[in-house]
Amino acid sequence: MRIYVGNFAFEMSEQEIQGAFEAYGQVQEISMVRDRDTGRPKGFAFVEMSNEEAQAAIAGLNGKEFSGRALTVNEARPRVDRSAGGGRGGDRDGRGGGGSRW
Repeated sequence: MRIYVGNFAFEMSEQEIQGAFEAYGQVQEISMVRDRDTGRPKGFAFVEMSNEEAQAAIAGLNGKEFSGRALTVNEARPRVDRSAGGGRGGDRDGRGGGGSRW
């Protein structure tokens, strides 16, 4: 199961996250999200564990304080594909293009 872990201090290391979750079972993978420009952690990560162990970790760690901040720990939502372009199309003022109104 993929678990979302949020609101941790930017100074928190991957090893500290792993240590917190290993109290509930075997951690298969940790993906700490980092700023692509600076490389600094963004304050959230994803942890992979078996379903039963993940449920125990969610129950035990959600709201628990680490480095003065209450963690948000829950089941991760499915990833949304954001690569399919963006914006609403049309011309710059959002009228949809297709010729001039004037």
